[in-house]
Amino acid sequence: MKQFIPAFLAFLFISLTGSAQVKMPAPSPTQTIKQDFGLGTIELTYSRPAAKGRRIFGDLVPYNKLWRTGANGATKIVLSEALEIGGKKLDSGTYVIYTIPGMESWEVIINKGIKNWGIDGYKETEDVARFRVEPIKMKNKLENFTMQFADIKPESCELHLMWAKTAVVIPIKAQIREKIKAQIASAMEKEKKPYWQAAQFYKEYEENLPKALEYCTKACEENEKAFWIWLYKARIQKDMGDKEGARASANKSLELAKEAKNDDYVKMNEELLKKLK
Repeated sequence: MKQFIPAFLAFLFISLTGSAQVKMPAPSPTQTIKQDFGLGTIELTYSRPAAKGRRIFGDLVPYNKLWRTGANGATKIVLSEALEIGGKKLDSGTYVIYTIPGMESWEVIINKGIKNWGIDGYKETEDVARFRVEPIKMKNKLENFTMQFADIKPESCELHLMWAKTAVVIPIKAQIREKIKAQIASAMEKEKKPYWQAAQFYKEYEENLPKALEYCTKACEENEKAFWIWLYKARIQKDMGDKEGARASANKSLELAKEAKNDDYVKMNEELLKKLK
């Protein structure tokens, strides 16, 4: 009997400590997504509840009441640089996203309460931005609450919030042109000039073709074997109406691409030359 009691206690201890180590899947798993955008990044951390046959908006998530925009802790968004979200300018930093869903429109709230658990601790005085967006009815039902970045361009993108058959789209913009122009101006004062980057900037952002051609020509002179730069020059010349110059640059690029055995650029040059006939 004296031996039985210690053995029983040992069994009980193992059972209790063993059960404490059981790990179960989270009902509303957390997701963190990081998107390169503008000259920096946007990082989003939120929880993803499931519908599980329930009616979502207007029931599980009431209309016209503050919602944590997900589950568990407040949804966090981290901006590495100043951006414009929903038409409101925000400095770099960490914020939380709250929403007030409605049938006709949603109110989106950007708030400083980064330590809040859901809506607990929310203070209107900590709001940094409020704006409205219209909900969109989706064709297919989405089981899990989902947030994603979409339609990503150099100066704009969208943050989509989707659940069940409802989606809202939040526009995001970056002001990067003056920053890039300042970088180019500064780099031009150094020994190694960023001619190639400058050519792309003045064509894609400023639509200043003469300036883009000037820098692209210098980039070709600096790196005569760069078939991709020669092709870019040919396209600028084509857009400027200089077909003869464009053909010469495209043929040069074609020759160099064949030498480098780059089939993709061989094809692109051949296609451009057909358009220049």
